[in-house]
Amino acid sequence: MTSSTTTQPSSVTSPLAGRRAVVTGSTSGIGAATARLLASRGAHVVVTGRDAARGGSVVAEIERAGGAAVFVAADLTAAPDELRDTARAWVDALGGPVDLLVHNAALCPAVDTLALTDDDLQATFAVNVRAPHVLTAALAPGMVDHGHASIVVIGSWMATVGHPFVGFYSATKAAEAQLARSWAAEFGPSGVRVNTVAPGATRTPVNDGADDVVTAMTAGTPAGRPGTPDEVAAAVAWVVSDDAAYVHGAVIPVDGGITAARTA
Repeated sequence: MTSSTTTQPSSVTSPLAGRRAVVTGSTSGIGAATARLLASRGAHVVVTGRDAARGGSVVAEIERAGGAAVFVAADLTAAPDELRDTARAWVDALGGPVDLLVHNAALCPAVDTLALTDDDLQATFAVNVRAPHVLTAALAPGMVDHGHASIVVIGSWMATVGHPFVGFYSATKAAEAQLARSWAAEFGPSGVRVNTVAPGATRTPVNDGADDVVTAMTAGTPAGRPGTPDEVAAAVAWVVSDDAAYVHGAVIPVDGGITAARTA
């Protein structure tokens, strides 16, 4: 999909000016769209993931549009101590504590219970649950000290329904949403808001080869179509902004109505 080519607005009109953001899994798809949008609204963004070439491309795109970004490589399947090193590297790259943390990275083995391998089970749990927990624990103290910060979990509509495939992925997304609710209670009184944005069936590079499936899945929804990464990113940008200052512990569906209604 194409990205915006607008230039970075002035600080007067930049709602996230001066904020330091990290978006995990931001070398493509929803993560890249979110990184671009946060940067366009004034945030200094760490683009992070395993693919340096794709990450560099996202950074270059942000910089061409007048924004500020840097790529920092990260493997979220790594051991906890390595994840804490990664968190410190993000803070160093931004020149100060993280204000906005978006847990977007996820693995989704498209198999049923019997076909899920031990390796995929462990990697999916590591990326989808363990890494967000370790990274939040590492970065939250600095966010609390700042007193005006926000954490967003990118959840999934599949966390709320049963499905014959991707059951373990769905369970990890439900666990992550529950962590977000708990973090809202834990850190909210100290000025760190925590919320979940839950996309529906969204067209991303990951499912490029399954366009017919995604289209059929959304045909009977009120929207009648799949979502786009930019639509999810818009919800993230809103919920981290001061316009959403009273929103704590929410799960915000950006799913075209797939979890709430059917038209056929």
